[in-house]
Amino acid sequence: MFDKLSSVESRYEELMTQLGAVEVQSDAAEYRKAAKALSEIELLVQKFREFKGVEAGIVGAEELVKGDDAEMRELAQEELTELQARREALLQEMKVLLIPKDPNDEKNVLLEIRAATGGDEAALFAAELFRMYSRYAEAQGWKLEVMSSSDSPAGGLKEVIASISGRGVYSRLKYESGGHRVQRVPATEAAGRIHTSMATVAVLPEAEDVDIQINEKDLRIDTFCSSGPGGQSVNTTYSAVRITHIPTNTVVSQQDEKSQIKNRSKAMKVLRARLYEMEMRKQQEAIAKDRKTQVGTGERSEKIRTYNFPQSRITDHRINFTTHQLADVLEGDLGELLDQVTAFYNAEKLKEATQVESTQ
Repeated sequence: MFDKLSSVESRYEELMTQLGAVEVQSDAAEYRKAAKALSEIELLVQKFREFKGVEAGIVGAEELVKGDDAEMRELAQEELTELQARREALLQEMKVLLIPKDPNDEKNVLLEIRAATGGDEAALFAAELFRMYSRYAEAQGWKLEVMSSSDSPAGGLKEVIASISGRGVYSRLKYESGGHRVQRVPATEAAGRIHTSMATVAVLPEAEDVDIQINEKDLRIDTFCSSGPGGQSVNTTYSAVRITHIPTNTVVSQQDEKSQIKNRSKAMKVLRARLYEMEMRKQQEAIAKDRKTQVGTGERSEKIRTYNFPQSRITDHRINFTTHQLADVLEGDLGELLDQVTAFYNAEKLKEATQVESTQ
């Protein structure tokens, strides 16, 4: 590992020299490429250099511990204990940073939430989940835009699709895909019985044209009159758009905008993300066949989390983690929960990478 870290540090020095030599105005593309490569390894190099400093500090403290001055020995022992703890922490941090990066981590996402089992109660829960993610996005300084939504008669959401853009959105939300189960007593339940309902969440990395190529010949585009609120143009102009990707039979509809052009643009954005997710899933399944260890597939049908209102409890079933801060989480305080899930999957990836290295 340390040979690899030394190699990364050398690469960092090369990039620093390269950036100093590149004329920004004359070769902006080359400058951006080098700057991006530098930013990707900068934190790892900082941790490695701190680690080397800590190692040197440990050697010095060990020498002082052997000295004749009792007071100095005591101080040196305290420092040694702190430095050894910091060394272990840095080792773990560097191992995580050495895990190959997910190329989608910096992408924006499409968030899709749908009511599943449970009727009106599931739709109400879907609306609460959307509010939770909206609050979290706001706290992170991300931009959220609703692409389409379908209300339920009881005031919930049958379905909502939203675009979330900002720094590292996918890296934070990518493990939220799956089935979210709620257990509580509905307001309409006279006998006070606890009901169980379900909503599904999908977090799709936003795909650009370079990520997924769509042949116009593979598309069937239908236009129709919008339904629901929207002003005088509703039901009088063919502004709504339905796009069918014939090879995969993927259908996307969009009618929130009064303009057919805007609806088509939004529909293509959703279609591109869904096709990109399909391609990613195929690749992951192919890789999984050769793996001996599995950390979960992230399938939407999997029950990943339970929200139990009577006990104010949230349990993430993938990592066996429970918190009783249900009210805070539903208000958008997702930090601890997301950190726990991310740490678990990073540990699994690290374990997997270590196994691969040991067989080589």
